[in-house]
Amino acid sequence: MIETLKIKLLDGIHAENEWECALEIPINCSLEELHEAILFAVGFDNDHMYEFCIANSFYSRNALRISCDEDEVIQETVETIFSKLAGKKLFYMFDYGDSWLFQINKSRKKRFTNKPSTAYPRVALESGIKPEQYPDWDE
Repeated sequence: MIETLKIKLLDGIHAENEWECALEIPINCSLEELHEAILFAVGFDNDHMYEFCIANSFYSRNALRISCDEDEVIQETVETIFSKLAGKKLFYMFDYGDSWLFQINKSRKKRFTNKPSTAYPRVALESGIKPEQYPDWDE
């Protein structure tokens, strides 16, 4: 089954514009695969640490955090992580220096069976301007 997630950029050192997307992803994808799909959607290189956070606010003291170096990042799936929210929100932090903070929500769209001719995960809809990961970096 495919879940449609709304990924919204909340903050980051270079976050000058609003950006969000609808990401269609299999419910059995791990958090690590979700991390890779978000980076692909926003166009970032996978060169920094990250974590997922379940809380009312990313900075909450009572947050449940799953860091990129913990086993849970490959054990937890999209389906299991959303079953743990219970009134909380899911956040994703990438690159602790630039602090790219995203909020992840399920969309109102119902789960659906994957289409054989479609590769998942995929960006189904996008709005706003993608942030530039390294705007001051000369290649």
